[in-house]
Amino acid sequence: MAQAKIHAKMNEATVSKFNRTMSMADRSGRLLESLDQLEIRVEALREAATAMEQERESILEMVQSIQNSQEMRSISDGEREELNLTANRLLGRTLCVEVSVGIIRSSQQEDALRQATSMIDEIVKRLLEDTGSSRHRLMALHAACVTEAPPVAIDQKFQAIVISCALEDQKKIKRRLETLLRNVLNAENTIKLMDNQKLDHANGSH
Repeated sequence: MAQAKIHAKMNEATVSKFNRTMSMADRSGRLLESLDQLEIRVEALREAATAMEQERESILEMVQSIQNSQEMRSISDGEREELNLTANRLLGRTLCVEVSVGIIRSSQQEDALRQATSMIDEIVKRLLEDTGSSRHRLMALHAACVTEAPPVAIDQKFQAIVISCALEDQKKIKRRLETLLRNVLNAENTIKLMDNQKLDHANGSH
């Protein structure tokens, strides 16, 4: 009789331990499922913040483009001043919107980002001295960031550096180069237009 009771208690302990283990597994599974759902929300948050960051850059570029446009130069001083006040107000309000998506980088990726940024900054410094040559250099760097066949030769050194950067940094580098190229092209077109107007004025004065 006593032996039967001992066996019964052992069986109860085994069942209790088994149930507890299953319960812990269930809780672990539920927690893992919750974390998976949160990971989806985190990625959605980062994507939304990145989109806002890009929209901010786009708005700033568009306002500055309007300020530097030929249409702005062709209107009267009074109208230009009024429009510039509005444009500056928009710039100020846009700059007040601060959006930042942090990027986790390894030491190698940090070093690659510094090298890539330094190469771009060096070209930007020379833009005013030699716009044409600088534009070709920027095109070669941009060609290193695209997958489709580029219209110019790729800067192989820059491409190797960019590949070593974090994926988010690669996208930002590409966007910066695209913005710089648009600005350079707009500046060249403005200079050509102003030069043509000068020639037309000179021809009309004879």
